[in-house]
Amino acid sequence: MTVSADSALWLRRYHPAPHAPVRLVCFPHAGGSASFYHPVSAALTGDCDVVALQYPGRQDRRHEPNLTDLGELADHITPRVAPLFDRPVVFFGHSMGAILAFEVARRLRESGGHTPATLFASGRRAPSTRRAENVHQRDDDGIVAEMKMMSGTDAKVLGDEELLRMVLPALRADYTAIETYHPVRAAVDCPITALVGDADPKTTTEEAEAWRAHTTGAFQLHVFPGGHFYLSPRGAEVIAVVKEALRAATREPSRP
Repeated sequence: MTVSADSALWLRRYHPAPHAPVRLVCFPHAGGSASFYHPVSAALTGDCDVVALQYPGRQDRRHEPNLTDLGELADHITPRVAPLFDRPVVFFGHSMGAILAFEVARRLRESGGHTPATLFASGRRAPSTRRAENVHQRDDDGIVAEMKMMSGTDAKVLGDEELLRMVLPALRADYTAIETYHPVRAAVDCPITALVGDADPKTTTEEAEAWRAHTTGAFQLHVFPGGHFYLSPRGAEVIAVVKEALRAATREPSRP
């Protein structure tokens, strides 16, 4: 398939597989970038075409304005991923990315488009749950403290003042987007698989289980040892779960 220059800003492939029978579209966490999924792409080389989203305001898009509304971000992403459905597609979103993947799936279906074969919701409580959070209102030191607590940021970044200044605007914008997201009780018709660490300070097992109410299809919950970024040390186990969904997607007829 041909990718426009505009879509190329949003969609990144580290190991292109144009003839793969299935695609995996990856949605980064708050403050995250497409490169977070480089190890996933490497691990799945030959199995599927891995596409990672690059949001505005980070890495090579750092000079673009950050988006602070999750619905607006989903509105931008939806038409960019719609052309990817020339074969079965699986969505994988971590943390903020899980809600974003859900909102994009909703928009695709509501517009009469395609629906993912499976939606992986990792490290994020269900869209209908709510906590009072205000990280986006903290000063820079407060946001850095949150980054350290979550253990998802490279120590080199946390120790480099120049790098911190570069990533903080995107991180603040993303926290604004996810912390001002209004809970919804909507459901998608694709299966949902929720993944969570058993010591995640942001998502309890019960809050992950609540994703069950957001699909009219099948639901699975996988609990791994670890915190919010459990998927880094448990990468092989997570990839095994994803591979099973990819195999299932190729066995099932593509749904309009």
